[in-house]
Amino acid sequence: MGKATSIKTSEEVRDRLRTLAEERGTTITDLLEELASREPTATEKEQRAREAAGELGIEYTGQVAQAGQDAWARIRAHQGGAAA
Repeated sequence: MGKATSIKTSEEVRDRLRTLAEERGTTITDLLEELASREPTATEKEQRAREAAGELGIEYTGQVAQAGQDAWARIRAHQGGAAA
């Protein structure tokens, strides 16, 4: 873990984080680290897509990237989630 810092948030969010951490037997800091590491960044998603395309023998082009984004949007729509 790097140098500790603080994050400004509402009391409601802080209290919810505290409750979630307590329910999991951990700290707010550890909970936030877990949550942050769980979601890949846009750059990480792009790299994974390029690697997956390469493994399938597909050239990763803008058209391929758009087709993938469209497919995930349709999947999220069927799951009731918001499209990104």
